[in-house]
Amino acid sequence: MKIVACIKRVPTTEAQAKIAGDGKSLDNAGWQYMASFYDEIAVEQAILTKEKLGGEVTVVTLGPSAASKEVREFLARGADTGVILKDDHPSMRDPRATAKALAAKVKALGAEVVFVGRVATDRDHSAVGAMLATYLGWACVTEAIGLELSAGKGVAKRETEHGVETVEFSLPAVITCNKGLNEPRRASLKGIMAVKSKTIAEEAFENVAAQVTVSKVELPPARKAGRIVGEGAAAVPALIEALRGEARIL
Repeated sequence: MKIVACIKRVPTTEAQAKIAGDGKSLDNAGWQYMASFYDEIAVEQAILTKEKLGGEVTVVTLGPSAASKEVREFLARGADTGVILKDDHPSMRDPRATAKALAAKVKALGAEVVFVGRVATDRDHSAVGAMLATYLGWACVTEAIGLELSAGKGVAKRETEHGVETVEFSLPAVITCNKGLNEPRRASLKGIMAVKSKTIAEEAFENVAAQVTVSKVELPPARKAGRIVGEGAAAVPALIEALRGEARIL
């Protein structure tokens, strides 16, 4: 089985947001990067699928050459090959343009199932997975927290606002992976050493124009300074009055 896991290189949670000089982007000087949290779950599910059904896992990302760090990390965990669709400015690309580029590569690889994270932890669009399935013309299961695949079909449990829903679907399919689907493994020392000599392919792709452009970026207003209304039980009446009269949330 040909299996693809799509990942995204995102800033770490310690990154401090600063507006760049153009007023339309963030200044990323000094940032450290990592793979998006939910993408770790996607790659783990791809490896688990390979271990159960056989096949090959390819990790695909759209981004700069530096994303080879994240790709190698997943190769060390058990993925077979990695591909970077070379883009030095991926933040300028909207979900549609990203999905079209990924769809072309997925088709070229002859994949039967694609795993992606439910949402990227930087942009929070939660759109690329569903758009990717649309461009491929495949089934799409979102927010998966349970999954069983067999020849040509699958059953998934997905989290919704109203509870857990069980769905059946046919392959090929795109699965967006949610927390609880699995527990991502760590790379072994043997795996880390083995990938040091592996080549990560960097490829050009059709540059699809974005339909969404950023016109302005601004930080949220600073919070007002807090105040202490008292101490212990004696402060409760003053706190309630402040919540009613000032905050107006009671």
